[in-house]
Amino acid sequence: MRNKQVHGAGMECDFLIIGSGIAGLSFAIRVARLGSVIIITKKTEVDTATNLAQGGIAAVLSRNDATINHIQDTLTSGAGLCNEDVVALVVENGPERVRDLIALGVDFVKDAQDSSGLNLGQEGGHSRRRVAHAHDFTGREIERALLEKVKQNPRIQILENHRAIDLLMVADEGSEKGESTRYCAGAYVLSGERTVEVYKAKVTTLCTGGTGKVYLYTSNPDIATGDGLAMAFRAGAVMANMEFVQFHPTCLYHPKAKNFLISEAVRGEGAILVDQNGRSFMEKYDSRKELATRDTVARAIDHEMKESGADCVFLDITHKDKEFVKKRFPTIYGRCLEYGIDITKERIPVVPAAHYMCGGVQTDTWGRTSLDGLLALGETACTGLHGGNRLASNSLLEAVVFAERASQYCAEHWETLSQRVFPPIEPWKAGGAKLLNEEILIHHNWDLIRRIMWNYVGIVRTVKRLQLAKKHMEGIFQEIEQHYRDYFVTPDMIELRNIALVSLLIIQSALTRKESRGLHYLVDYPEPVAAFVHDTRFKKKKGGQPGEIELC
Repeated sequence: MRNKQVHGAGMECDFLIIGSGIAGLSFAIRVARLGSVIIITKKTEVDTATNLAQGGIAAVLSRNDATINHIQDTLTSGAGLCNEDVVALVVENGPERVRDLIALGVDFVKDAQDSSGLNLGQEGGHSRRRVAHAHDFTGREIERALLEKVKQNPRIQILENHRAIDLLMVADEGSEKGESTRYCAGAYVLSGERTVEVYKAKVTTLCTGGTGKVYLYTSNPDIATGDGLAMAFRAGAVMANMEFVQFHPTCLYHPKAKNFLISEAVRGEGAILVDQNGRSFMEKYDSRKELATRDTVARAIDHEMKESGADCVFLDITHKDKEFVKKRFPTIYGRCLEYGIDITKERIPVVPAAHYMCGGVQTDTWGRTSLDGLLALGETACTGLHGGNRLASNSLLEAVVFAERASQYCAEHWETLSQRVFPPIEPWKAGGAKLLNEEILIHHNWDLIRRIMWNYVGIVRTVKRLQLAKKHMEGIFQEIEQHYRDYFVTPDMIELRNIALVSLLIIQSALTRKESRGLHYLVDYPEPVAAFVHDTRFKKKKGGQPGEIELC
């Protein structure tokens, strides 16, 4: 058995949701009234980026705020590339979606003195306090409440340790023009270590999160290998803006700490960034100082570290009341204490780390991709909200707003969608593949990719470094594709194949944008250029090499 790739029986459902974060769970709860739902997650149900989210969810909830303020802050952060209609749509729907979360049992911190009834935080790029939070474990609290609701619904199944390999794209012979078109009918899924199954669905939804693990240093969980983006690209979907990778300015710098984020909210509550000599430096870069947008703060820290040769900078909140800090940031306080850092008395060593993919699979305002039958939600999607740089705490907001929009679309078109007949699908074919006994082939390439991306495609880029990265990555990508064909698929092989492809897509996207805008800073072209005020849209090149793109 160990030397074979097993073919499982497979499953059928109305809705196949790939990923179990806030977007996937929210969508599942809403569409379960229409039909059967299967959620597959490649590790455990709580192993998601949502679960690690500390800051909160931004929405206009107080009388001291206004919709126009949140819209303007989002547009300013997005560096001229936000879709203004999408921004307005998300911001206007935000308060109602937060109230939905409260109704589902999410326990945000209360404040009777505020007109919203909530204790609202402020983060970088926001002109008002508008971030609803559960101290510094907001994501964990949202995930808890949504999972409880999901588990109460007999129409929803969550399958752990299942990972999608590729989407099922089948021919639709009944198109109006009489031409054969393709639509998504589900996915090939690896169950456990060996069994490949066919999962058929009338609607397939990608909610696989981000791409942080393509970089050496990231705030993301280990699952963030860009699986949804890679599968969608291979299936022929239109992608957008993958050059815009957000680096969070403040990840804990400690040899024993792995991807632990120091929330934006710490700066929102008055923490100051200082160098190794205790001198503040943000005033040199932006009048907003510590409350500037993430791209500005991350580049400032990167510049300070390169100029001084220091391994990190420091975040100082020791001037705030000790009990306030412990109560407001219990998770950060506790974790730092585990590493011997008392944040009420000592500065926190921090460095920037890959945090969020602002681009992704392009969708419309209903969450629909360019492929019939395929939706994308959350960080996997590029909706037009974030533009060239995501505003802090807009990610959870986007997830719940678009989950509701996508469910509304499904409800309005369910009479048609539900009539779709499951086509016969070829079982997974292993061909002459064999068992890969040398895992070093995977681990070596994994490490190589992440170092190339960190050194050549990071916070500050040059054309030469991007070209070198492309040359290196093309060779690595082809080697991995050969391994994929020669050996049985395994969890590690699937992830390696995906990060190799996503890395190549990021590099090619970055090479097309010959300017500096938002999160994409190119030394050769240090200023924004009017001709590039548009999305970088692309898809798989027809007849091209695997991983080769063509602009749309």
